[in-house]
Amino acid sequence: MTRADALKLLTQYVQNENLRRHMYACEAAMRAYALRFHGDQDSWGLVGLLHDFDWEVHPTLESHPRDGQPILAAADVPLEIRQAIMAHAPHTGVKPSNAMERAILAVDELTGFIVACALVTPDKSLKSVTTETIKKKLRQKSFAAKVDRTDIARGPELLGVTEDEHYQTVLTAMQNIHETLGL
Repeated sequence: MTRADALKLLTQYVQNENLRRHMYACEAAMRAYALRFHGDQDSWGLVGLLHDFDWEVHPTLESHPRDGQPILAAADVPLEIRQAIMAHAPHTGVKPSNAMERAILAVDELTGFIVACALVTPDKSLKSVTTETIKKKLRQKSFAAKVDRTDIARGPELLGVTEDEHYQTVLTAMQNIHETLGL
């Protein structure tokens, strides 16, 4: 599957622009981690790009991402990518078993949190966010309260990196596509 094929699926199933931007952010973060862990950037990027493609049609924990799997299979999305998409959602019971699967779990909630951090800066820009900003805002439980901080906290351990390395890797990946993200 090519990125162009994945974008067709994304545009077919995802109408909400903020959700699309979240998926682009995850794609960028996954590509950054593919470089770090010597993975295939295209495959890792597709995991980020497609991990929430079915959220608008299957918006419950009972159905997402499990019920999206037949759609991905019919679109010839490789099994390793489908497996990583399942592993990003702990409620599926699929445990991450390789670096790509651990990475999507590690970056998913963090990308959303970084967007929230950017939106409260005076210029509403990713360039104004630092790792210190992220750490400070994480300590404020009322800030972006719906973001699962447990998944964010597990990220560095899952990937075998420090907290600062993890935050910086994801932040830099997002800053590199700031125009796409509108931030």
